[in-house]
Amino acid sequence: MAASSHRAAPEHTHPDQVSVLTALSALADPVRLTLVRELAGSTEWSRSCGSFDVPVGKAALSHHFAVLRGAGLVEQRDEGPKRVNRLRRTEFDARFPGLLDLVLHTPDPNP
Repeated sequence: MAASSHRAAPEHTHPDQVSVLTALSALADPVRLTLVRELAGSTEWSRSCGSFDVPVGKAALSHHFAVLRGAGLVEQRDEGPKRVNRLRRTEFDARFPGLLDLVLHTPDPNP
């Protein structure tokens, strides 16, 4: 019997289930912050996982997206062979008003 070519659907955590420390921890990593910032400037569902310019391999990128999903920041879905992403801006802002704006508009300390 051939192995299934379907990937398991990613698990998502709703922002209502996330503590502020979990959210801050997810946003504290420079790679994850880059992913969130790029998603914030993109149309929903327009960015596949491989479209981000970050200095990590596929396995590490998958881990970073898993952390962002677990923090309620990102939602993902499969479209054919690609996994596409959206920033859960509305839901996250309802849970933590102003936090995402603050993080997105704070300059990097080490540009």
